Amino acid sequence: MTPGAIAVLSLSMSTDAFAAAVGRGASHRPSWQSAVKAGAVFGVIEAITPLIGWGLGMIAAGLVEQIDHWIAFGLLAVVGGKMIWEASKKADGDDHAAPARSGPWALIATAVGTSIDAAAVGVGLAFLGANIWVIAISIGATTFALTTIGMLIGRSIGARFGKVAELVGGIALIGLGTMILFEHLGILAG
Repeated sequence: MTPGAIAVLSLSMSTDAFAAAVGRGASHRPSWQSAVKAGAVFGVIEAITPLIGWGLGMIAAGLVEQIDHWIAFGLLAVVGGKMIWEASKKADGDDHAAPARSGPWALIATAVGTSIDAAAVGVGLAFLGANIWVIAISIGATTFALTTIGMLIGRSIGARFGKVAELVGGIALIGLGTMILFEHLGILAG
């Protein structure tokens, strides 16, 4: 993967965590230290899940070598579509998508919930033979930064901006999957 593709992937994988952080920031009004701690939790979990997915994908990679680009495209399209769908949903009677509970377990549960898509992307990356370590570190660092920023600015801009970021991230993932498919089919020079 090119550095540009890794950057797009990292930003796309981080947008759902950013959206959740904006919601938490809007409702909890965190201190700087709390925002950094939340960013660290989200970043670490978001870096681990593509490694897990990649490991599972490596087990199956030899079995599906002829259709790996279709699998990567399908996984990225499904994850991107889910992100677009989530971004377009309205919260029942509320403009904020903030979680109802707070505390360390609620934070961890939210981080795991927003990182499941990264595991699916990790599976697709295994089929492509991508350098998962660079990608996982990039996703984790980007998620840390965006979550911390999202927590800090959430109270002033509200949860609606987080939905826009998630929508853009979903579109970017579908675009990245399409680009991978077209490169492997020879439609784009890779």
